[in-house]
Amino acid sequence: MTSTRERPFELRLPVARHQLSNGLRVVFSTDHSAPIICVAVYYHVGMRLEPRGRTGFAHLFEHLMFQGSESMAKMEIARLVQQNGGNLNGSTRYDFTNYFEAMPSHTLDLALWMEADRMRGPVITQAELDNQRDVVKNEIRVNVLNRPYGSFPWLDMQAIAFTNWHNSHNGYGDMEDLDAASLDDVQSFFDSYYSPANAVLVVVGDFDEAHALDLTRRYFEDIPAAPPPTPADCTEPRQETERRASRVDALANKPALAVSYHTPESGSREYYALGLLDQVLVQGEDSLLHQELVSRRGFTGSVDGGINFLGHMHNAQTPLLWTVELVHDTDVATDTILEAFDAVIERVRTEPIAAAVLDRALVKTRSSLYGTINDTYYPGAGRADLLASFELLEGDAGQVNTIEGRFAAVTPELMLETAREYLRPSNRTILTVEPGAAEPSVPAEAGGAA
Repeated sequence: MTSTRERPFELRLPVARHQLSNGLRVVFSTDHSAPIICVAVYYHVGMRLEPRGRTGFAHLFEHLMFQGSESMAKMEIARLVQQNGGNLNGSTRYDFTNYFEAMPSHTLDLALWMEADRMRGPVITQAELDNQRDVVKNEIRVNVLNRPYGSFPWLDMQAIAFTNWHNSHNGYGDMEDLDAASLDDVQSFFDSYYSPANAVLVVVGDFDEAHALDLTRRYFEDIPAAPPPTPADCTEPRQETERRASRVDALANKPALAVSYHTPESGSREYYALGLLDQVLVQGEDSLLHQELVSRRGFTGSVDGGINFLGHMHNAQTPLLWTVELVHDTDVATDTILEAFDAVIERVRTEPIAAAVLDRALVKTRSSLYGTINDTYYPGAGRADLLASFELLEGDAGQVNTIEGRFAAVTPELMLETAREYLRPSNRTILTVEPGAAEPSVPAEAGGAA
């Protein structure tokens, strides 16, 4: 029986790349297994790329881009997609803002026209700006301010583990900066970041490439392009001292703990080695930290973690954090958990990973990758996300087909070297949350066995 690492790599997505005269990068990936297409546009502006004084503006602008244009009324794009049996969405991540729709393949013409219309520019009135600003502020209240552990650990940890403003500020939205946004700010932001030259268009699914390229040129090529903005400097210094912080969460009824380590540079050999260490240490019930902290010690009911709070390890640039997080019982001291945690981490820093463990990590990694590709709610969106991310962040969507090879090239020796350098105590930040709410009592009739 051949080992996992000796099997041929199976990921072979068809990739065709083009560039229009206005700088728009275009990626096609056909899949004729079902009559569905996904059209996605990724703009190279996200939470950490927004300018100072515009905290949360990338997120605000994501909402504004659904508010209509000279050709479509407010939210008409959603109505047209849903009337044609499709789904659509958008999101703001660290390095990009994206918009996509999954629709029946015969609607390709409509989908491309709608995204081109959106790229030409929204028509935003003061009333619309005020309305969407309130929507975003309410979203912040619901998802962060009025929810237990709402900012834990993703917003809290960034502010502590990073020293560069672009990485450490609250990109989800700062109330003061949102309130200060004007119509002139909206137009300036659009002109700077929503240019064809700062975007990638991806089409995946059941379509004819020549026909799709003709439509793309027809709808997108005459959109004027501004020069891409100057890239933000997001570099972080090497962390040399462990950092610790704690805060009280008035809505939480149990303490929480998160430990974050700065990752290697994205795309590097060590980065993929850390991706496999993530599988070994924290992903799944067979992971070492789950076995130690949940199964053996009973400190918590689950251990979560990974690389990149807002996605996965393939759709963000470094600097990034590898984080382990858990909510634990009130009668367990943080130091007791950290002692057990450290024993597991030190094991992978001092002993090579066994071949069988590495093979299992590769299987889990492959399963996660194919789960990302095969999005069922938005068919094609997972594949489009990988292709757009590699085009934006590595300059070539075709590099998506090297993912499995990059993982397969990782050796136990490289994993050991990576663990020694990046999982060192001086490279980590520890964050604790103290509960400020009383733990709910259990009614007497609810006790006992079910």
